Amino acid sequence: MDFQVVVLAGGNSKNLTPLISKDVPKPLLPVANRPVLYYVLHQLRQSNLKDLIVVVEGEDAALHVGGWISKTFVDGLHVEIAAVPEDIGTAGALRAISHHLTAKDILVVSGDLVSDVPPGAVAATHRRHDAAVTAMLCSVPVSGSLESGSSGGKDKTRKPGRYNIIGLDPCKQFLLHIATGSEIEKDSRLQKHILHAVGQMEIRSDLMDAHMYAFKRSVLQEVLDQKDTFQSLKQDIVPYLVRSQLKSEALLNGISQAEENGNEKLSSPNNQVLVSKILANASTPSFHEPYSMEPDGSAQTRKTHKCCAYIASSSSYCVRLNSIQAFMDINRDVTGEADHLLSDNIIGPSPKLGTKTTVGPHCMLGEGSEMGDKCQVKRSVIGRHCRIGSHVKIVNSVVMNHVTIGDGCIIQGSVVCSNVQLQERVVLKDCLVGAGFVVTMGNEYKGESLARKEK
Repeated sequence: MDFQVVVLAGGNSKNLTPLISKDVPKPLLPVANRPVLYYVLHQLRQSNLKDLIVVVEGEDAALHVGGWISKTFVDGLHVEIAAVPEDIGTAGALRAISHHLTAKDILVVSGDLVSDVPPGAVAATHRRHDAAVTAMLCSVPVSGSLESGSSGGKDKTRKPGRYNIIGLDPCKQFLLHIATGSEIEKDSRLQKHILHAVGQMEIRSDLMDAHMYAFKRSVLQEVLDQKDTFQSLKQDIVPYLVRSQLKSEALLNGISQAEENGNEKLSSPNNQVLVSKILANASTPSFHEPYSMEPDGSAQTRKTHKCCAYIASSSSYCVRLNSIQAFMDINRDVTGEADHLLSDNIIGPSPKLGTKTTVGPHCMLGEGSEMGDKCQVKRSVIGRHCRIGSHVKIVNSVVMNHVTIGDGCIIQGSVVCSNVQLQERVVLKDCLVGAGFVVTMGNEYKGESLARKEK
């Protein structure tokens, strides 16, 4: 298909503290006992998109990620690891590696995306429309923790988030407006020239920009070069391309440049009249290819660029691991309703379970882990080579690798990172425990973040 793929894997992320560490950068955070980066790479391989540049923030993190990839994906992928400075943003990361981009089209995907949507479908849509950019949109995920109690009652706290305001043409092929993040709290503004050109626009607030984009390389390179203050793909580059499409239509439709630059508010009286007139007219199906008549009667096509959308099925799974809550949600989902994303067994080989110990549905028990007598595990993921004593209760939690849990501990709604030691009768409820931390005997914590100080 002649696509180059750039996976923006990140590195450190303050909103994931204390889950990440020097030894476990963000791309290697476990989702159902596999690094989150695995899910994107696996999907790319399934779509036969095998020429990859994996961009990692920080030299040390790049070494860890590169080492894991070389062991895990021995065949089937051609991967180049590129280390970039931290905190330069997604656009800055692309600038830093832009000299490696040589293909006609570039697929850019976030390394924290866990999805069953085939990347090849996004690439095919992009090629079919000969678009400047094609953004993958999916249903806004339902987020929120399950009740921590052992009763496993109905989920009362999970609610759909609000991520973007999206404007689409009536055929839902072209992306006409996008407002993301903090922009949503402001007055939404639409470009008059786009409203004139398209005739009708469908406004959606139930779609998430999944941070998977196909770009025409020449367009992407031009924006990166000319807009050197742009730091974010999602906040800067994609909205800029959407705003600037059909720019040549503004004056042809009698809109002054002052009006166009002003981006009049939807709520203004003049614009309400304009919108009413536009919506009364039939939509122009080929609004990206309007033409005018030359003096000799010949038609002249006016050059524009297309911004397209690939809308995933509402039944698709699509979530980004960009917060503590998302980490909990994805681990729960991948061992539950989205277990089709797993390619291996829920319970690892040769588990050692004590007498009267129960591991409920939607759980995962990693290879080499052992549990004592009369333990209960519900809706939780337990990593590899953990040693868990007797009379231990683990509910709605994630326990990473090489964790030692003493007799009589209770863990609810918590994340326990690798190499942690919980001594006897520790109680954790809605807590985060950083790598290598020791919780001494009999202590009880609720809603705490426990971590060693970085040296």
